[in-house]
Amino acid sequence: MFLTISTTGNPERPATDLGFLLHKHPEKAQTFSTSHGTAHVFYPEASAERCTAALLLEVDPVALVRRGKGRGGAPDAALAQYVNDRPYAASSLLSVAMSTVFKSALNGACRALPERAEAPMPLRIEVPALPARGGAELVRKLFGPLGWTSVDAVAVPLDEQFPEWGESRYVRLVLEGELRLADALRQLYVLLPVLDDAKHYWVAPDEVDKLLRAGEGWLATHPEQKLITSRYLSRRWGLTRQAMQQLELVRLAESDDLDVESIDNAVDETTDTEEKPVPLAEQRRAAILDALRAAGASRVLDLGCGQGQLVQALLKDVGFTEIVGVDVSMRALTIASRRLKLERMGERQAGRVVLRQGSLTYTDKRLKGYDAAVLSEVIEHLDLPRLPALEYAVFGSARPRTVLVTTPNVEYNVRWETLPAGHVRHGDHRFEWTRAEFRGWAREVAQRHGYGVDFVPVGPDDPEVGPPTQMAVFTMTAADGTRNRTEKEANAA
Repeated sequence: MFLTISTTGNPERPATDLGFLLHKHPEKAQTFSTSHGTAHVFYPEASAERCTAALLLEVDPVALVRRGKGRGGAPDAALAQYVNDRPYAASSLLSVAMSTVFKSALNGACRALPERAEAPMPLRIEVPALPARGGAELVRKLFGPLGWTSVDAVAVPLDEQFPEWGESRYVRLVLEGELRLADALRQLYVLLPVLDDAKHYWVAPDEVDKLLRAGEGWLATHPEQKLITSRYLSRRWGLTRQAMQQLELVRLAESDDLDVESIDNAVDETTDTEEKPVPLAEQRRAAILDALRAAGASRVLDLGCGQGQLVQALLKDVGFTEIVGVDVSMRALTIASRRLKLERMGERQAGRVVLRQGSLTYTDKRLKGYDAAVLSEVIEHLDLPRLPALEYAVFGSARPRTVLVTTPNVEYNVRWETLPAGHVRHGDHRFEWTRAEFRGWAREVAQRHGYGVDFVPVGPDDPEVGPPTQMAVFTMTAADGTRNRTEKEANAA
């Protein structure tokens, strides 16, 4: 990936001031390590009249596959991880490299020449290969309103020798105009991944803050604000809505010449003493952790671990010495791995956790011998005819000493004001049980497999409709526990 930034000057204001603003000396070629390769900064030309700084990013394709999402966020597509345009076309990889190499310039900081950092300067920025989902026209729509006098976006043909094949999705971009260097870099930081319409890493909530910081002064009033925000946040609607609300506050504040804080003052945090409600998911994890500690479990299976929220909570307690997360979805396991930061985890901590792909409706000898297993909000995602298979795989084959099962209480649904009558809480739920139905199923399972079972409410226990979540705590009876230990000792012998 390649990017050049050029400026012109005169003896009084030499163009080589660009080196001070970028904090990179024109007479040196410098190299920087990034998470996916190596960034080089050098100056093809440096004189008082004209100066050009070049950023070259050499992408390590193996590191890209190991640490990121590859092309377009499809971790399961093995070929697509290796055969893609990432090493050559400007994308979020280049944006991250810019934020690493030109961090001070992005923030507009320059102790040596503070007045130059604050003033517009003649700039020419060239990106030879820019993926643009939307073509050259979209490139002009995005950069046109930002103060550039010239936005030259030329589509690159698929093959110059065969013009009938048409144009590729890549453009050669040249921007010219007088802007602050910090503003130009921030625009590129946001718009390069927007035009590519893909990011090489998982978009977390902190990306909203990054977008708002980089978009300060231009994004709130941009005519394509919604498209930019949605694409930058990988179309995660919750994050997009949050960012749009913040941008609207910024726009209103700017139109009235006020600070954002003076508008967004509905809640005075210094005097607000009302406790915020704890999310049900957090209450559910707390109830599970309490039950596991009460059972004395140290080696725990999280069956149907999803994106790893419970695994993350378990890792915070050193009493859980071995944690295995199992899910049928490879995509969910990839997200869980990023959430847990497994690649950056210390050796001792990493030795406590394993993420494993597997179906819960099939027996798996790797799941035998654990102290406890958790099925948190899992059974309702299975078709009812598949429940006996899950029952045998967990209670008949794996046979942990303790099994925790949580599931929604359908009777509580009338308390959700936003949930239409007769609808389940999630579109993928195959069923939702009443308290009587869940207890009937749990007692039959316990009787068939030699467990006792108790029931614990999770969340506010409404006197009429019960709690929002119901939890069954299965504990192996003494006779079956003895039999299990004897079998394990025999197998070990």
